[in-house]
Amino acid sequence: MEYKEIKLEIDQRGVACLTLNREAKHNSMNSQMMREILEACKELSSLERVRAIVLTGSGDKSFSAGADLGWMRENFERNREERMVESSILADMLEALNSLDKITIARINGQAYAGGVGLICVCDIAISVRTARFALTETRLGLTPANISPYVMERLGMSNCRRILLNSHFFDANEALRMGLIHKRVDLDEIDQEVEAEIQNCLDCAPGAIATTKQLLRKVSTQSADENREYTAELLAEVWETEEAQNGIQAFFDRKPPPWKS
Repeated sequence: MEYKEIKLEIDQRGVACLTLNREAKHNSMNSQMMREILEACKELSSLERVRAIVLTGSGDKSFSAGADLGWMRENFERNREERMVESSILADMLEALNSLDKITIARINGQAYAGGVGLICVCDIAISVRTARFALTETRLGLTPANISPYVMERLGMSNCRRILLNSHFFDANEALRMGLIHKRVDLDEIDQEVEAEIQNCLDCAPGAIATTKQLLRKVSTQSADENREYTAELLAEVWETEEAQNGIQAFFDRKPPPWKS
């Protein structure tokens, strides 16, 4: 697919970079961009050679300012059914990113507001420049952070959400790190090096094991202890049967790299 509002590049290692490409609009998400991200997720999921995905914004000022306010205003003129379609596209896009079976890394090159924070929360790893600012700004505009709230809640917990979702205060990378929104904050000239270090860790890991573990994390977070006992025992037994696990253990004993590192 030819994309207009995003850029999608995949290198020889199978590392994809998905760039929000509306720099003049602070990489805010209009309806077209959301649809393109959704299609990109489908494309990336279908490509076995893709091992990791980096999500970033174009330029050096903004990761994403969230949903485009022009798109928001357009929805005022739509009927209820049409508004539901547009809102569902945002919800589907977030879940598509959240459920990707590859490691996702948010490369936060600048400010992230509202839905931009939501994009960070659906990524597995988040690395930010020190100068970035963050806010959940919806209530300042008479809105509510509906679609992103499940992911922000899972990432930050109720206490942090009560504060940052209700009063829409702005915070810096230090506070974002303390809350767990991001995992590292670095200088701008260091961010690519730090992202590459995370990519290298990813490439050391078996792609099937990554996909299984992402599914594991999603499932155990929603089940009871009894359900998890049965589920995890069965899952490990199944993994022992896989060629990937057998190759990985054998490579350890043979003191040689496993197949996915060759």
